[in-house]
Amino acid sequence: MNLGIVGSGMIVHDFLSIADQVPDLNLTAISTTKRSEKIGQELSKKYGIKYAYSDNEELYANDEVNTVYVGVPNNLHYEVAKKALLASKNVICEKPFVDTAQQARELKRIADEKGVFLVEAITNIYLANFNYLKDHLATIGPIHQVSLNFTQYSSRYDNFLKDIIEPVFDYRKNGGALMDIGIYNIHLAVGLFGKPESVKYFPVMQKKVDTSGTLMLTYPGMQVSSIAAKDSYVTDQWSYIEGEKGTLKIKGSLGQLNEVELDLKGNKPETIELNKYNDRMVAEFVEFSRMIKEHDIAAADKALEHSLAVLEVLEQARS
Repeated sequence: MNLGIVGSGMIVHDFLSIADQVPDLNLTAISTTKRSEKIGQELSKKYGIKYAYSDNEELYANDEVNTVYVGVPNNLHYEVAKKALLASKNVICEKPFVDTAQQARELKRIADEKGVFLVEAITNIYLANFNYLKDHLATIGPIHQVSLNFTQYSSRYDNFLKDIIEPVFDYRKNGGALMDIGIYNIHLAVGLFGKPESVKYFPVMQKKVDTSGTLMLTYPGMQVSSIAAKDSYVTDQWSYIEGEKGTLKIKGSLGQLNEVELDLKGNKPETIELNKYNDRMVAEFVEFSRMIKEHDIAAADKALEHSLAVLEVLEQARS
């Protein structure tokens, strides 16, 4: 996979720090805005990226690049992904994928016409601990109550309170708690339980953006309560999948799923730590690299169907 990266924000820095752990990955090019050109050049030098551009069109035209990683602000995902696909590049697009399921279907149509791959980068559903959770739902079931909590006091929240509005809190750039961290909760719920029967979002609004909120997902015989908060602080964070025979507990970030606990009635709780890598992003990119190398269209299509279901939930929540 000869990768071209579009963007230079925090998520791109995070990815570059783990890129050397991904098999068959060559860091071929990076493109930034002209304003961030110096950052792009510094990243190119630091990580041995062959080409550094300040014009995305140059990256799309580079025949050495066969895959584009879209790491730009949320509101630009669709535009950048579409142009990369039209240039016949595989596309790995950061979460949240795009604005609507309709946009995702259009991108998929282009990808199919060009014979290239299209996937969403979302860490949690590619982790080994996620597979453990899914495999043990029946062990604790029937399940009636699920409480998902992703609270992370944002490093940009203090600036937000001072009216310094960065993209993650900019409603015009599809910022906010639901889009930034609530998306992990939705991916987890849909990955474990499928699409819900009904969706209702109760946001805490400040300056026209949700700084936190609770999403309620209704399933037959089960309720899922999902908290996403960028304006609150917690030190000991847990999420719970509660069934008649026991509970599956998740400690900490729902984007990382670092520690899972199986607590069955009459048994001593068992701590599970199956994730193979020391960073949450490695597993997803290892799988993307494998998909492309092995031309595993079925796996890519399955991943995209999951992303479409998540987008449909997200659309209902935002409406």
